[in-house]
Amino acid sequence: MQKFRRLVRQITRFMAFEVFRDYPTEPLEVETPMATHRGVRLARGLTLVPILRAGLGMTDGVLELIPSARVGYLGMYRNEETLQPVTYYNKLPPDIAQTEVLVIDPMLATAGSLVAALDVVKGTGAKHIKVLCLVAAPEGLTAFAARHPEVPVFTAAVDSHLDRRGYIVPGLGDAGDRLFGTA
Repeated sequence: MQKFRRLVRQITRFMAFEVFRDYPTEPLEVETPMATHRGVRLARGLTLVPILRAGLGMTDGVLELIPSARVGYLGMYRNEETLQPVTYYNKLPPDIAQTEVLVIDPMLATAGSLVAALDVVKGTGAKHIKVLCLVAAPEGLTAFAARHPEVPVFTAAVDSHLDRRGYIVPGLGDAGDRLFGTA
């Protein structure tokens, strides 16, 4: 469990560099003990939206790079019989639409939860949205792109396929259970 947590955080941190590569910036002057330095900062705030609970395991990896990011939460799970998403918690910042938004979920399998999450986030008026996941299935990527084609998805790996139960093969198993020791 500890090793899995550490690796998820590290992979997320590495991936975040690519995710933030094209975020708009603005000039920033920083006073150092020796002189003034001209740098840059994000032009708009950043809101992270981990899909509970597995998305929490990736959140610290991003916060290590951008500690000023705010964190909103969407609690969703997949009904194992219908494979449909069920929302049980929604706590997003009221001005999320004025920020860059990064939706975080380790696994993009059927895309049901991620599509539902994007529907909620877009319902706030947010337009600058990206998705970060660790492992995706081709079927999930296709389903997600059909519903939200303008939202880029950053993933570390695209695995072979979904099995008949909607699990990614070979996948990682249940990322939430592995992160929090509930398997």
